[in-house]
Amino acid sequence: MSEQRYYATGKRKTAVARVWLKAGKGEFNVNKQSFADYFGGAIDPKIATKPFALTDTLDKFDVYATLKGGGKSAQSEALRHGIAKALLEVDAENRLSLKKAGFLTRDSRVKERKKYGKKGARASFQFSKR
Repeated sequence: MSEQRYYATGKRKTAVARVWLKAGKGEFNVNKQSFADYFGGAIDPKIATKPFALTDTLDKFDVYATLKGGGKSAQSEALRHGIAKALLEVDAENRLSLKKAGFLTRDSRVKERKKYGKKGARASFQFSKR
């Protein structure tokens, strides 16, 4: 009989994190690498482990995640979102504390598209009267 695993999907900008939690010692496996190897010290591990710290489950689960799209910062926040949603699968009583911290809400802010006749999304070219 296999151990219980909990699955959730986290998103931020165009990054998608598929997260599995399994009872363990708190190890992170991100795209078949350790957290430090994958993010290379550019991203603080505390960002992704905040949901664990909030629910006092820091060393109780191993995290297996596959990340796609976006940059490293968006991927780490997508990972945090996925971990928070997976912790709901573990215990529904975690909902209030996770919701209050804002970890269950998908941050839907994305880059606005460039418009035709403009330099960027809203920025125009410099106007010359003559």
